[in-house]
Amino acid sequence: MIERYTRKAMGALWSLENRFAAWLEVEIAVCEAWAELGRIPAADMAAIRDKAGFDVARILEIEATTRHDVIAFLTAVEERVGPPARFIHLGCTSSDIVDTAGGLLLGRAGAMVLETIDGLLAVIKDLAMRFKGQLMIGRTHGIHAEPLSFGMKMASFYAEFTRHRERVATATAGVQVGKISGAVGGYAHLDPRVEKIALARLGLAVDPVSTQIVQRDRHAAFFTSLALLAGGVERMATELRHLQRTEVLEAEEGFAKGQKGSSAMPHKKNPISAENICGLSRLVRTNALASMENMALWHERDISHSSVERVIMPDSTILADYTVARLTGILKNLKVNPDNMARNMMASFGLFYSQRVLLALIETGLDRQKAYEAVQRVAMACWEGRTSFPDAVRADAVIAAKLAPATLDTLFDPQYYLAHEDLIYSRVFGAAS
Repeated sequence: MIERYTRKAMGALWSLENRFAAWLEVEIAVCEAWAELGRIPAADMAAIRDKAGFDVARILEIEATTRHDVIAFLTAVEERVGPPARFIHLGCTSSDIVDTAGGLLLGRAGAMVLETIDGLLAVIKDLAMRFKGQLMIGRTHGIHAEPLSFGMKMASFYAEFTRHRERVATATAGVQVGKISGAVGGYAHLDPRVEKIALARLGLAVDPVSTQIVQRDRHAAFFTSLALLAGGVERMATELRHLQRTEVLEAEEGFAKGQKGSSAMPHKKNPISAENICGLSRLVRTNALASMENMALWHERDISHSSVERVIMPDSTILADYTVARLTGILKNLKVNPDNMARNMMASFGLFYSQRVLLALIETGLDRQKAYEAVQRVAMACWEGRTSFPDAVRADAVIAAKLAPATLDTLFDPQYYLAHEDLIYSRVFGAAS
């Protein structure tokens, strides 16, 4: 995927045109159900199928008077259909249409996000395979810890985004429900069979019990899954930002010919894409909180959730899709610098071997605290003096008295830290990896 976000489908999904099209899809499915049950004559049903349509400008013109979007929509459709339109919306309330259409739209949005995640997973897996065995220093608290491979780092992100995908898939299925149950969910003017037939046509599940609306815990779960996905995006983008710092420079974002990094400093190459998606990810998480606030409504329904959803439904799905796509683009064009990884590993003078020496001393029977103090004393002296830790260990009388030179030689092999890399890969990618 190229750096610029080119996918238009997600934005188009939330256009007014598509929103009304989803409403019409639901209305026609309900009519088809009534016709199957014999309530709508065949000729009238044929007329509805043939003539039902709308013009967005006309709907908005009517809404300026009615101040009710569904009534404006129905009026615009009725103008086109004529007398058979009396059967449209039969027994329904507005939320039957809006919430059921919402299930359609969120289901389609979720499917698009899942497709984009799949693209990201493929790129992360490629990096993991290409850089399996590529040693680099691991860092905790931003400080050198012990080595791992860049491939293992990518495998960790692959496993995480696999979990994000599972959560989004589950939440998408959870929100793909509808209700055609009337004003308070009791089917007072509807036949429950209408709901079953119509929703089957739409590919939606029946909400087992609804009020005037589908309850918003389903939507909260969906938007929370996108928020967690955004958290994963920001975690990976933050890692990439750290790896691009001048004094680290183990990875770099692609920098296009003619691109500029700073209006003042011509030398600058900044991690702008990673920074951008970190910021946007925060909006997705903020919207998840709004979706949870939407759960508590008055009695069988009020309208306080509606205005919120007009913002967060398009914004969160578009942003989730965009940030994952842009992260994919960053990784596709990522420049990985193995030479700098090797240089940085030794920037702490081999101090990362400290635990190996500690455990070797403990194996000789030395008390753990005494062993720790002996290794720490040497390590701190090396850090202060900027000298080689392996050399200092060999020269230390206390340690040398416990560990023979041949034993010490075995402790300073960086490949030791990759001993279980294959096991980790098999857990993440399967035995074939």
